[in-house]
Amino acid sequence: MKPTKLIFRRILNALARLVTGLICKVDADQLARIPPEGPLIIIVNHVNFLELPVIYPRTPSDLGIGYSKAENWSNPIYRLLFRNWDVIPIEREAVDVTAMRRGLEALAEGRILFITPEGTRSHDGRLQRGKPGVVLVAEHSGAPVWPVACYGGENVMENIKRLKRTDYHVVVGNPFSLDTEGVKITSAIRQQIVDEMMYQIATLLPPEYRGAYSDLEDATDDYLTFESPGHSNLRSARQVEQSA
Repeated sequence: MKPTKLIFRRILNALARLVTGLICKVDADQLARIPPEGPLIIIVNHVNFLELPVIYPRTPSDLGIGYSKAENWSNPIYRLLFRNWDVIPIEREAVDVTAMRRGLEALAEGRILFITPEGTRSHDGRLQRGKPGVVLVAEHSGAPVWPVACYGGENVMENIKRLKRTDYHVVVGNPFSLDTEGVKITSAIRQQIVDEMMYQIATLLPPEYRGAYSDLEDATDDYLTFESPGHSNLRSARQVEQSA
């Protein structure tokens, strides 16, 4: 990254932290767990516009890169931010091979790729069904995946009107990798894998935010590998629920 761009990026990060800190009480200390260098993938649930300016500048790295729908590039403010935050435009109506290739290239360079598997905002904070594009990127890159969950931001617009700061929470889970060796990846298997990835996010959320992934008894982690079995976010959440 060119020195001038790096300086401008850090200035934008500082401004984003300042502005989001004014409108939100941000609880994001767990982001410090994420390594400063890649290749690695961060998957995060998509509630509204806040994930980018809250999470992106608070991740301890200058190597972040992510996706945003192509329509957002028509907004001059977004365009300024995206160019300096290395955000990749992505078409949502079909599999965007060009965008995926750029993400894989970034991972090959040791970057940190942010992906919102739901593909669109939930607005109410409850998880929607994940889309399989993230599986293609994780499978072809072999990069470890860090699940990140955020909640509380669904109230931001109402709170701004009331001149009230929003409690915004960010939770970081244990990382995992995909293990599909010897398995023919059909569309059904790919959907199962993204569902397993989404359940890893769901376990980090309070139950009322889990949405399409509310029933942890239906969850599997057959295609995910962790540093140790005890590191599975799903297994940890089940143990907590059983002891409650």
